[in-house]
Amino acid sequence: MTTASISHLSSVVAANADAIDKDASKAHVVFKASAQAHDAVASTISLGKYTVEVDEPPALGGENTAANPVEYYLASLLSCQVVTYRVWADKLGIALDDISARAEGDLDVRGFFGFDDAVRPGFSEVRVVVTLTGPETRERYLELQETVDAHCPVLDLTRNPVPVHTVVETA
Repeated sequence: MTTASISHLSSVVAANADAIDKDASKAHVVFKASAQAHDAVASTISLGKYTVEVDEPPALGGENTAANPVEYYLASLLSCQVVTYRVWADKLGIALDDISARAEGDLDVRGFFGFDDAVRPGFSEVRVVVTLTGPETRERYLELQETVDAHCPVLDLTRNPVPVHTVVETA
């Protein structure tokens, strides 16, 4: 990360802190997404001005034309981890030259297909490996990891139940 981008990140965090100090309602942000199904299990997801395609591998009824939902979850987790590492390294004054991360999750499709209701439909475990490069001691990077684990929004979504309210509308 360049000195200019670190400086920019610091100024963004400081500007948000200042704005929220003046008006706590500015801390509330709403993110939105919408989906339109097409083909057997594929869909187009709209995320503001961006769109992504979603599909499944043939073993799950798709044509493997795009990442599947659980792969997007892993991507969301990794990208959120990287951002959170950058923000908190800056806030804690921990020098960080580079970050890379990888993740994998175990999913038993018996839960998804309803073959065995005792098997959960989602991941039974997710393993994340984050590689940090820089001049700090291992202890400082472990301190950073602990802080990131406490503040990463997507990790929080996994570790803590979030109420989801679904309404079905019919046309």
